[in-house]
Amino acid sequence: MHRVLLYLCLVLVAGCTGNSGQIDRGDYLADTTVSSRSQDERIRFLVMHYTAADDNESLRLLTQGQVSAHYLVHTSPEIIRGKPVASQLVAEEKRAWHGGESHWQGRDNLNDTSLGIEIVNPGFSQGVKGKHWYPFKEDQIELVARLARDIIHRYGISPANVLAHSDIAPLRKSDPGPLFPWQLLAQRGIGAWPDRASVDKYLAGRAFGTPASVANIQRTLARYGYRIPQNGLADEETLRTISAFQMHFRPTDFSGTPDAQTEAIAMALVEKYRS
Repeated sequence: MHRVLLYLCLVLVAGCTGNSGQIDRGDYLADTTVSSRSQDERIRFLVMHYTAADDNESLRLLTQGQVSAHYLVHTSPEIIRGKPVASQLVAEEKRAWHGGESHWQGRDNLNDTSLGIEIVNPGFSQGVKGKHWYPFKEDQIELVARLARDIIHRYGISPANVLAHSDIAPLRKSDPGPLFPWQLLAQRGIGAWPDRASVDKYLAGRAFGTPASVANIQRTLARYGYRIPQNGLADEETLRTISAFQMHFRPTDFSGTPDAQTEAIAMALVEKYRS
């Protein structure tokens, strides 16, 4: 008897609320009962930045200035109930202004298709011996790892689409810089990293600094995702793009020199992620 009464109540509720697949939007109804199979996630890329400012200035710039990002990781993330806190400044379904003029894998203006994580860090200072880069703190990187892993899982972002700002805008940007621990994050399933055996295979016994084919490096980096000239020349745009690539995958030497190790790393990455 109780089951019969419960069933009748459910029927009455369903009759009052109408079709569960219909959304009332005021002046019209949207019927969502049938969904197209031809769709995928809008978010395809995850982009890492440093703020080049302290905590207070970073928050001001990202909330009151002409730039923004979805998340901000502070110098010393707050811990609540044993968990580090990231500041979400822009809802994930909205477009943040973090990438600017950018390109990756045939797509321009990556603000449309990416999420951005800003990490409070001074970036670098200029001295008589060149640039001095500032390291990230361990608790910052731990929070970045947790945040990135969650985003990657929810949106199905591929390793080769977890990027530095300098990857998507190599002529303008250098963040998050050579001290960002890409290899460590890749070991935790966040982002791309070449297999050493593949790099050795493509080195084919050459010394790391042996001059390599500029044309082949240009082709390989373009296939991996970079916008780079395809003219076989070591022009300024090519060298700066090679430098951005090296900063990500060979941070001990990002001079932009088109050498054998750079070529081998690029070919190993294409083999692993773009085959």
